[in-house]
This record gives sequence, structure tokens and C-alpha cells, in this order.
Amino acid sequence: MTEGEFSLEHGARASEWTGELVVTERRTPLFPAHESAGAVFTDFGGWQMPVRYTSDLDEHHAVRRAAGLFDISHMSEFLIEGPDAGAFLDGVLAGLISTMRVGKAKYSLLLNERGGVVDDLIVYRTAEHTFLIIANAGNRDAVAAALAAAAASGSGERTVEDVSDTYALIAVQGPEAQRILEAVDTLVPDAPLSELGYYASLGGTFGVPGAFDVAPVLIARTGYTGEDGFEILIPAIDALDLWYTVLEAGEPFGLVQAGLAARDTLRLEAGMPLHGHELTPEILPAQAGLGRVVALGKPDDFVGRAAVEAFDAASARVLVGLTAEGRRAARAGAEIYAHGVEPGADGAEAIGIVTSGVLSPTLGHPIAMAFVDPEYSEAGTALGIDVRGRVLPPSVTPLPFYTRKHA
Repeated sequence: MTEGEFSLEHGARASEWTGELVVTERRTPLFPAHESAGAVFTDFGGWQMPVRYTSDLDEHHAVRRAAGLFDISHMSEFLIEGPDAGAFLDGVLAGLISTMRVGKAKYSLLLNERGGVVDDLIVYRTAEHTFLIIANAGNRDAVAAALAAAAASGSGERTVEDVSDTYALIAVQGPEAQRILEAVDTLVPDAPLSELGYYASLGGTFGVPGAFDVAPVLIARTGYTGEDGFEILIPAIDALDLWYTVLEAGEPFGLVQAGLAARDTLRLEAGMPLHGHELTPEILPAQAGLGRVVALGKPDDFVGRAAVEAFDAASARVLVGLTAEGRRAARAGAEIYAHGVEPGADGAEAIGIVTSGVLSPTLGHPIAMAFVDPEYSEAGTALGIDVRGRVLPPSVTPLPFYTRKHA
């Protein structure tokens, strides 16, 4: 999925990021835990969010080797209920939602009339007539407006409620994630976590079993790091207790608190798009390699369908991965040229632009995602990136850069 609009100053090493930190008023229910841990904060979608607690690199490596604990409570949540909820979402989102099985999750897209991506989000079917949407923090208003407009113009029996301020969302990501949650005696899932598949969810409780104040939770095997892991939705009032309990249980397994900087480098290694970079209202799904997410075979019309069907992908820039040798990484916004073309020379024209880039902590060399003209998108194609007046010679590489199966 995406996290909204956060991005490192991608040309820098993760451990050297020194962007301006802006104080905002919105705080998640877990802010006291971050503050007491000495976290550095930044503005993210109007929220004060932890960038790091100790070291970006240490937090990144901990997720790859053990596990990281993330606060993602800034994300927005919408509850859609009623006998016609599935059909309603079929008309709002690009994916086929009504046929989802209870307990499953699906990555989907909210498009505008031009076919551009307003937001990428995850839909959970938690009951026969109940769906939960988790959308990006920075796109909460846009998603709310789209759902409200569809509800006002359509018919059917369903309700739409923005429950973003009611819940907190905590992610435990990494190879030790399952063992850590299984060690939390007061977190009781409705079925063993070992039986929970990828992009699936189940209910459960947090608290002493049988006690009056047990909190309901939704546990999903989803994430944004390229590792195995879980995301836990819990009432905001109970979030701090869960955070500290998981942190204590995870200590013997190497669990660390991890901030947005590590999350960004992790998702980039995993080739996952970030809205505002690889996805925007001007970029169509096919350009970003997400054509498969659009269910053109469903009978229902949906916002953006006509534009998607009419889109000429043959002439549009497409998203690719780029790798290079050395330690110098390209920044988002850097222009890309054909191999051998000198930036700034007479007649030199850019054939693409970098959307995200970093010196990969796991792989040890520069990686980037970029949009390039289609004739330069074949794997192995040599290119040139203008990196602050010097030409970085990357080559096109299939995404993702990292998978845990081949780690």
C-alpha cells in the first residue's frame, strides 16, 4: 500500500537525512510513546509522526532481520455497511469488491474521471455486509468526498462512515512478527495467526480474557515493507497499552520501534508505490504497472473507467526500476536521459524522471523508481541521470529490488 506523501530527501543516505521538521497539531494516540522514546518528528499529512527513534539504518535493518513496530494511526479508515455495500464499492473503486470473501483484503484504486489515481487503498471485507477501507493519510478528504458523492448520487441500502478518529493502527513487520504477536498473551485472535494468509484478516481481542474492558481488534496480514507482518486496528483509547505490550513481548526477538524514514526505504526496496511520487491524479494505473488492479471485466461502471479504456499506453511513460553502482543515489525529480546524452547539451531532451531514489540499506547500492518513455523501459537498458550536475549511469531493473524469498 502507500503511506501518503512522506519521502526522504532521497538523494541522501537514510542515516543522513536532515529535512526540515515541522510541528503540527494533529497527534496520534501513540504520540506519548514516541515522545518518551526520544523520537524525531516531522509533518506527515498534517500529523506529527516519528521519523526515527535511533538510526534510520538500524531501524531498517531490524525490520529485515527481526521486526519493527510502526505507528500508522494517521491512516484514514472508512466503514461501509449494508446489503448493497459491495455493489456500492464496485461503482466507486477500480477493483471488483463485491465478490471478496469475508476475511479477505484487496488492494484497489480510487480513480478520477481522467483515470488518474486519487488514492491507492486496501479494502477489507470483515462481514457479509461490512467493508473497511484503509486509505492514505494525506488523501482522507479526497476519499471522503468521493464516497460521499457516490452515496448521494446512487441508490441502495448502505451507509458510509469516516471512523478515522475512532481507531489507531499499529504495524508489526519483519520475519519475527508472528512469533512476537503470539507471545502477547493478552492479544487473542479468533484463529491462530499461523492460519492467517497474506492479504487476509481476522478479529480478536486485546486485554485480559473475560475482563470487562477487553478491546476488539482487527488483525490483518498486510504491510508496506516487503516483509511478513501484521497491521492491527484497535480503538484509539487502547492503543498505548497495545503498543507497550507488543514492544515488551518483542524485545527478546529483536523488535525495535521504527519511524517513517525506515518505512520509506523499506517500501522502496520492495518496489511499492508512494502516492504523490509513483501515483498521482495525473498517472493512470497502466503507467504504474497497476493495470491488473483495474477490473475492466466487471459489469459495473466506475469512476475513470472510460478514460482507462481509452488510454493509449503505447506512447505514455511507464514506471521502471533503476539500479546503479557506487554510493551516489538520485533524488526524486532528477531528470533521466538516454545513454550517452549529455544533460544540458544542445538538443538533449529528458526521456524520464526519478520519482523515488535512495542508497539501498539492504542491497548496498543506489536504487530508484522512475517514469521513462516506453522505448527505454526494457530491462537492461542503460540510461543517464542528472544528479546535481554529474551523470549517474543506471540501468533498468525489474521491480521489486528486494523480496524476502530471495533475501
